[in-house]
Amino acid sequence: MIPELVRTWVAGWAVSRDTPPPAERPWGLYLEVGHPDQVGRHVLPDADGFSVREAAASVTVPHTWLKVPMEPEDVGHWLPEGWVVDRDEAGYLMAVDLQSTDPVAPEGYSASVETRDSVVHVGVYDAAGASVAKGQMAVLGRAAVVDRVGTDEAHRRRGLGAFVMRTLADHAVAQGAVLGVLGATPEGRSLYEMLGWKVHAPLAACIYKP
Repeated sequence: MIPELVRTWVAGWAVSRDTPPPAERPWGLYLEVGHPDQVGRHVLPDADGFSVREAAASVTVPHTWLKVPMEPEDVGHWLPEGWVVDRDEAGYLMAVDLQSTDPVAPEGYSASVETRDSVVHVGVYDAAGASVAKGQMAVLGRAAVVDRVGTDEAHRRRGLGAFVMRTLADHAVAQGAVLGVLGATPEGRSLYEMLGWKVHAPLAACIYKP
């Protein structure tokens, strides 16, 4: 199940971030990211030494990333010289069976939902009209990949993150999706678990910095 979830997450991430579709490699998938601190990322559906070694050995461009569904402390001994395991970028692969809940924005806030280039964007605004929370989602048939969920620090613990997640889920269900998938940060994990999401694998982040 984990390899399928990884592939779904990668495909949805590419749609959400408007990057080229993932390219197949012998060890997994490769995404062009195009940022100075992350030019691209290899993502491995299977966590095994052979795949890690092969993916890492193929890299010659600094700031190429490697995402592996395993604990960060377990992947380092397979990496060649020049690679570092960035524990600050570690996360979790999570999934949930989607349900519609007809959420209402917390009192004092308003919300918008907009679909741009097949990506659903949810925004939350305070009484002055300032953006204070957001999230987006790519629907891939029966699965929906949630991305970039965040709440401004001054507006946290008011239910805005949960509202964004539930609103995205409602729109995913309306489009025929039954499975939600995301890559969570340690900070976001507790919110998602509160909403019924389950951790299926850790996600180690490795960066080529020769």
